[in-house]
Amino acid sequence: MPDLRTFRPGGARIVSYAVAVIMLGLTAVIAFALPDEIAFTTAETVTLWIIIIAVLVLLHGVGRSFVKATDTGIEVLNGYRRRQLAWTEVEGIAMNTGAPWPTLVTKDDERIMLFAIQGTDGRYAREAVAYLRGRVR
Repeated sequence: MPDLRTFRPGGARIVSYAVAVIMLGLTAVIAFALPDEIAFTTAETVTLWIIIIAVLVLLHGVGRSFVKATDTGIEVLNGYRRRQLAWTEVEGIAMNTGAPWPTLVTKDDERIMLFAIQGTDGRYAREAVAYLRGRVR
């Protein structure tokens, strides 16, 4: 049976999607609460929606991040950038005390943040790092 584990951010994921829902809710409340004599121009409306969509895209990028460990390698999705590495390409995984997330170091000395494993998740983060370190060959 293959050994497959996927790690996702805990608190950061909850906060990202909660902020998205709150932001959309507040936008709707403010839109309906404004007096009728206040009207936005088309340019103002378009700008407002561009900003709202940009914030939602950024929040979704945080929430969708993951680190997937398989028998053959590791897949890292940080926001919208995906990296796939074989275990033989990984030199090690470091997470210093107080670090926001661990860093994967490749044999080419490239450093990749593992954003899906948040230091603020405490024991979950330590266990995830220990598991990944155990997989490095």
